[in-house]
Amino acid sequence: MEKNAQIFDEIVDKRRACRLFDTNIELPEGVVRRSLERAIKSPSSSNMQLWEFYRIRSKEGLKAVAEICLNQQGAQTASEIVVFVARGDLWRQRVDMHLKRIAQTPKKPRKDDKRILTDSEVKYFGELMPLFYNPSLAFIKDIYKRIFVWNKSRKGPFMQDVYSRFIPVVVQKSTALAAQTFMLSISAEGYDSLPMEGLDSKRMKKFLQLPKGAQINMAIAVGKGLAAGIKGERFRLPYDAVVFER
Repeated sequence: MEKNAQIFDEIVDKRRACRLFDTNIELPEGVVRRSLERAIKSPSSSNMQLWEFYRIRSKEGLKAVAEICLNQQGAQTASEIVVFVARGDLWRQRVDMHLKRIAQTPKKPRKDDKRILTDSEVKYFGELMPLFYNPSLAFIKDIYKRIFVWNKSRKGPFMQDVYSRFIPVVVQKSTALAAQTFMLSISAEGYDSLPMEGLDSKRMKKFLQLPKGAQINMAIAVGKGLAAGIKGERFRLPYDAVVFER
């Protein structure tokens, strides 16, 4: 096994949901910042990056968010809480971001630069992404999509989950990938975390002053974990119970 793989094993094994943090140990500011910078590098569907991360650091903010997180012990003792938010409603900003990036990229022959941005990418972000993410006339567009998918799938495998009801799921999945990267980074930094889905999402959105289209993915408490915060030995189903080969 490669040395890096061994290190990663240690990081994964160390990461546990810690429900109690040491309030006497101060969390260095760089720990969370570096971890969020790594989270930003997480995979994102079509590189749309439809996520936002809110750092709760003040005593007043931590107290308010702990209550929103149903006063879980981990939330009450955390040095910091980061709220991961799925922002499918920002699709138009992200499309404009990509179109601007494409316009500012010098054109080169594809044989010289495989990363070259072509007219097909302009069409992808300028036409396909709005068709997928724009909620306007969703019912009518779903009918069009159904006909289009049916015709394409007759000729071979084709993506099926393109209807409006799947869009929030896509955005939430990308945001959850960023949350996992963040927690692994916190573990690598020598600290601990607690993912919290048990919270009042309506009150959280109000506290963060988020618009209707934003959706709370999860809140993650961070700090120096105490042994009492780890509830028993890690239990996971065995490999053969969940991994299948065809």
